[in-house]
Amino acid sequence: MGTQKPARCFTKKRAKNFSGPPYTRKEYIHGAPPPKIQKFVMGNVHGDYDYVLELYVLERGQIRHNALEAARVMAHKYLSSTIGDQNYMLRIRVYPHHVLRENKMMAFAGADRLQEGMRQAFGKPVGLAARVYPGQAVVEVRVKKEHIEHAKEALRRAASKLPLPARIRVKPLKEGLPVIQ
Repeated sequence: MGTQKPARCFTKKRAKNFSGPPYTRKEYIHGAPPPKIQKFVMGNVHGDYDYVLELYVLERGQIRHNALEAARVMAHKYLSSTIGDQNYMLRIRVYPHHVLRENKMMAFAGADRLQEGMRQAFGKPVGLAARVYPGQAVVEVRVKKEHIEHAKEALRRAASKLPLPARIRVKPLKEGLPVIQ
């Protein structure tokens, strides 16, 4: 089982934009892995909810598919154990399209004679990532008014799994409901 590079290798890119166009054309990319996210929508989809809570990012960056899956599992586990599966709807709002590449380097004695270094260092596909921008929602939870505090805690726990700073935004879904901070 191989080791992964840390998220900082893929999270933040240079100044104004990412380091290049997204690498997404899977019909031309052989060996691109499938996304690790099992489900994008969980809980009771047909429920009648009062509020939607969104976890949105504050900086531009890339979130790997295994970080999105870890955030989903963390939020779902907390919500299902505290308020029950029928009292919320959890949705992952971003999809990991961008294929991440890595130029694998050999790390043993005598490896310098076997590898080419940075010559033709295009790299092989190792994972997927979602490119996100400031203010973009990553995870959304819909709940009734009495479960807002549990949803906030679930999103706080999910944010701990993401490599970018994030905040929680609460919006009413129905007319006449008060705005909660």
